[in-house]
Amino acid sequence: MVGSAVGQRFLIVAKLRSASGILRINSSFVYVMTTINLLSNTFFSADFVHSAEEAGEYKEIVVSILKEVGVPNLSDFFPMLKVFDLQGIRRRSVVSIRKVLTIFRRFVGERLKLREGTGSIGNDDVLDALLNISLEDGKIEMDKDEIEHLLLNIFVAGTDTSTYTLEWAMAELMHNPEIMSKVQNELEQVVGKGIPVEETDIAKSPYMQAVIKETFRVHPPVPLLLPRKAETDVEIGDYIIPKDAQVLVNAWVIGRDPSKWENPNAFVPERFFNSEIDFKGHHFELIPFGSGRRICPGLPLAIRMLPLMLGSLVNCFDWRLEDGLNVDDLNKEDEYGITLEKSQPVRIVPIKLTKQ
Repeated sequence: MVGSAVGQRFLIVAKLRSASGILRINSSFVYVMTTINLLSNTFFSADFVHSAEEAGEYKEIVVSILKEVGVPNLSDFFPMLKVFDLQGIRRRSVVSIRKVLTIFRRFVGERLKLREGTGSIGNDDVLDALLNISLEDGKIEMDKDEIEHLLLNIFVAGTDTSTYTLEWAMAELMHNPEIMSKVQNELEQVVGKGIPVEETDIAKSPYMQAVIKETFRVHPPVPLLLPRKAETDVEIGDYIIPKDAQVLVNAWVIGRDPSKWENPNAFVPERFFNSEIDFKGHHFELIPFGSGRRICPGLPLAIRMLPLMLGSLVNCFDWRLEDGLNVDDLNKEDEYGITLEKSQPVRIVPIKLTKQ
């Protein structure tokens, strides 16, 4: 399962190499295509998209779903209005969700036919794991519809967050060429220049790990964590949070709190040297995935995939901005929503590095 997904970084590297030095790419499409196929290989052992155009179409579907989810819905506050769908949110959401579910149902149906015909469990991927769980001890723990909707939730959430994190990391490296050089020098020592990064290389690359931590601090993929509800009255400082109150945790502000971070608006990976702070929910100064029992289920996948993709892109290419641009021209503004998207994608040119 992981091997198939990890192999996607070789595919995207090969495609970029074929256009090295001549193609000015919209970086966003590179990250979207890579992320989508990483997830689809992890879930289904198959590619979802085969071109930047297909990646763009799928991204539009995901963005439309998340946009509707993020709109304040009157029905959430006045449940009696739910049946009327006054804002049209449900109607628009259903159109986009059906497009994704149609793809998922094809994969699930094909896998079930394979099992019925050959008795094979398939490819040992996430879909197989869920199908195995659904039939544990001869009992139906999850039906086909529940599996499809679970995959939908994880896939939609993972596509946007992983894409934007990778995009922000590369944007910060382009804006800070001295940091880019440090990452490349480290990977050259660990892996060798021009070679895609392996999972075993990640632990040997502390500076790259620090870059990813700093990206999560400055650009958390979900600026306001998913809403929580207070189970009882809670007193925090001079404030009372009443029972059943909805609570929103602002991860963006926490990551830029000057009482916790020195020079909080600067991108400084070195701040994590000799520091035990990580983003796994144990240190509340850095909680891009949340914490506790409701921590984001995509955390283990992100920990493995983001270093592989970022490391391979940085180690296999030199990157330069489109002709006529310099680092001071880079737009680092974000576009606020459920996820934190870069308002303007960076247009960059990959320059192939020779293997050493």
